[in-house]
Parts: sequence; C-alpha cells; structure tokens
Amino acid sequence: MSRLAILVSGRGTNMEAICRKIESGELPADLTFIASDNPEAAGLQKAQKAGVRIEVLPYHKVNRKAAEEHLARLIKETETEWIVLAGFMKILSSEFVRQHQGKIVNIHPSILPSFQGAKGIEDAWNYGVKITGVTVHLVDEEVDHGIILAQRPVIVEESDSIEDLEEKIHSVEHEIYWKTLKELIEGNLVKIEGRRAFIG
Repeated sequence: MSRLAILVSGRGTNMEAICRKIESGELPADLTFIASDNPEAAGLQKAQKAGVRIEVLPYHKVNRKAAEEHLARLIKETETEWIVLAGFMKILSSEFVRQHQGKIVNIHPSILPSFQGAKGIEDAWNYGVKITGVTVHLVDEEVDHGIILAQRPVIVEESDSIEDLEEKIHSVEHEIYWKTLKELIEGNLVKIEGRRAFIG
C-alpha cells in the first residue's frame, strides 16, 4: 500500500477530508505522518487527537535548507512515497522538489494558471470572476505552476458572499483531492506529454 505524508500550515480541513477517506478504505494509503511549519497549527492538534504521528518542521528555528533536511529525513525514515500539500504555506526549494520530482502534490483554490499565490479565493473574488474553481497539480520549481492533474469549476452566484464562495471552494477541494490522490496511488497517471497529464 502506498505511503503518504500530509503537510499543513493552518486548520487542516483538506487533511481531515483525506484522513477520513484513508480510514474508510476508499483511499488505499498508509498515512506516515502529518507535519507543519506552524507549531500552533489547528491541523496538528486535530491530527494529534486522532492519534496520527505529528511533526513540527523547524522553520521557526532554522533556515529553509535545514528545515527541508529535517523533512527529507522524516520522509526517508518513514519510507514515504507521496508528499501531499494541504494548505502548506511554505515554498519548497528547487533542490527539494527535484529530489522528490513527480511525488509532491498540491491543491490550489482557483483554476490555474489564474490567481496563483496565497490568496487565490480572495483574488478571484476581487477580480469579479463568474467562474473560479479548484486545481490539483504536481509541484514543480515554480509556485502554482506544475502539471495539472484535475480541475473543477465553481460558479460564483450573484447572491454569494466571499464566505459563501470559500465554503463552496472547500467543499469541492474535499471531494476532488482524495479522488485525484487515489488515481495517482493506483498508478492511473498514464503519461505526461508536455504539460498535459493523461489519467485513466
């Protein structure tokens, strides 16, 4: 069974959704650990209560290189195959990404390449788009740039507030992320041609 780790920085709602699917057996994976750059992250507290191994990545004490070396040791020690970013707000270095090429997955709350960066929902809202959405992609050496694995649109209704939009985005994230991870874990990523991924 494939082994995955989840990295979080905040509330960990995507982490919770993935964990539920692992627990139910719908996502055939072993969860090796949940780690965060933020010692106070609510996601870590939730994981600890659930009995999952948690780790604090020492970004608050050391530089990025040393923090990533700590993460790399954890990955090797636990024989982790997939690194799942779920609201992880640190940018991974090019060196780290190259070492784990094709094995780091991220979810972003917009239809990439539109509205890259940390404020995807807010930026789409302020721009006045009528359709936004969610993207799951492999991580490469640029921010929110890697090969797109899955996307799903979200309609912005006239009556929506930004809070309504956030709720709709998160609902889609919680459905699309685990399903895409399942495809990857089960080996259904057939090939990549240029920037096009073929899954099925």
